[in-house]
Amino acid sequence: MKPQHFKNHSQMAPKLYYTAILMALIVLILALINANDIINHWNSFLIPVLISVLGISIILIAWYARAFALKAQDRAIRAEENLRHFALTGKLLDNRLAISQIIALRFAADEEFVALAKKAVEENLTNKQIKQAIENWKADWYRV
Repeated sequence: MKPQHFKNHSQMAPKLYYTAILMALIVLILALINANDIINHWNSFLIPVLISVLGISIILIAWYARAFALKAQDRAIRAEENLRHFALTGKLLDNRLAISQIIALRFAADEEFVALAKKAVEENLTNKQIKQAIENWKADWYRV
């Protein structure tokens, strides 16, 4: 694998974002167009309504499946980085650190992790600022 750094660390799930959600949007749009065309024929109105509800449901399921997976990963990252900070310093991470800051800190190598965590608290750095401040990037290939 090539080295990971600030410009290439984010990952996408293209089959989800470019295929499944796009297909669900197409189903929804076509169902709404069909519903508009047959609104004068109430007896055949049920099918496009059901397809529209199905399209909305698929979009919501995809959205929440992604959100729930990221929330679980966030919790795991918080625990891992808390353990790493405890192993390096004997203290847990400062509880003023936001989860987005902790997630950004996971890319810092042990040599700069503690100092960068302290700086993030003191200067209230954003996750982007933390990532840009990292000199020795520690790759994370598991989070999507």
